[in-house]
Amino acid sequence: MINAAKAKELTDQVAEAVDRGAVPLHRGRPADARFLPGQDTSAYGQPVTLLNPPPSSPLHHAEPFGPVDTIVLVDTEAELLAAMNASNGALVVTLSTDDRATYERLAPQIRAFKVGHGAPRSRGDREELFGGFGASWRGAFVGCELLVKAVTQGPPGERLPGNFPEYHLRP
Repeated sequence: MINAAKAKELTDQVAEAVDRGAVPLHRGRPADARFLPGQDTSAYGQPVTLLNPPPSSPLHHAEPFGPVDTIVLVDTEAELLAAMNASNGALVVTLSTDDRATYERLAPQIRAFKVGHGAPRSRGDREELFGGFGASWRGAFVGCELLVKAVTQGPPGERLPGNFPEYHLRP
């Protein structure tokens, strides 16, 4: 992860979620990791998959920015959409269903830039441009206003392709 403090924070969130009822379906083991002799591993976190973290847990509704996958159980399509949209915008999501019509009906209601059907997606998938939904695209530029301007406005009279909100553009 980005640093040792983030690794500890995420490890603590996983432990708290499990203590409050989440079911660990997979936990990586240190023996499975491949490190070089003497390598600093302070920012390393074991991969984990949790079933049904409690709704009050950040792992239920926020991107962990680490090797943690969560599975949230729902009973209705309304609950599914509420759970998928809890963070108010994601870069990438996957909706798995055997019924293509269900996917076609629900996918447009999911607040994400890329929605996959039955297969994991990545923000690096090359069949579409990189962008974001809501303010999520801003992280790609880390505050570099000239880069944002170049991508969102492009050469005079042109816009480069991408999913960047018009309201953010300045003349």
